[in-house]
Amino acid sequence: MEQLVFYVFAGIVLLSALMVVAMRNPVRSIFLFFVTLFSMAGLFIFALADFIAVTQVVVYVGGVLVLMIFTFLLSSREILNIPLPGKRGIIGLHQLPGIAVALIFFVVLAVMVYQANPDQIEWVKQARENTLQPTDNTIHYIGINMMTRYLVPFEVVSVLLMVALVGAAHLARKERKI
Repeated sequence: MEQLVFYVFAGIVLLSALMVVAMRNPVRSIFLFFVTLFSMAGLFIFALADFIAVTQVVVYVGGVLVLMIFTFLLSSREILNIPLPGKRGIIGLHQLPGIAVALIFFVVLAVMVYQANPDQIEWVKQARENTLQPTDNTIHYIGINMMTRYLVPFEVVSVLLMVALVGAAHLARKERKI
């Protein structure tokens, strides 16, 4: 049963991520991105990374995605206009470089996965032996690192999110002609 639920989550992640890229409507893409992030949190739970799953929901679903929705709602429609491809086909000429980069990235990733030796990776050995257990003190060490070693990057990210929100509010402001 657990394996079936894992495959359902993995299928939802793949399908919703592909639809995020394929959608022309930005609002639908944002909500499909929400589904992708939430399903990724489910996959983290299956990987025995409960803290990462909760962080995924709180930070990405609760913070970044809401910020994206606010940015979209506060932006003017002229900024969000999407050029439609010609009637000759689905793929326009302006999309070919992106498709080429995506294919190159996919081929490199496939070669790396094919050449990887899973017997040399410690967590794969533990998963095969079914001895992978969550540690008790993970949250304690993460908390110490977040408040000492990673405090500056954490604060920089929060400032960047605030700048993005202020930028969205500025874009939403209508210019008054004097």
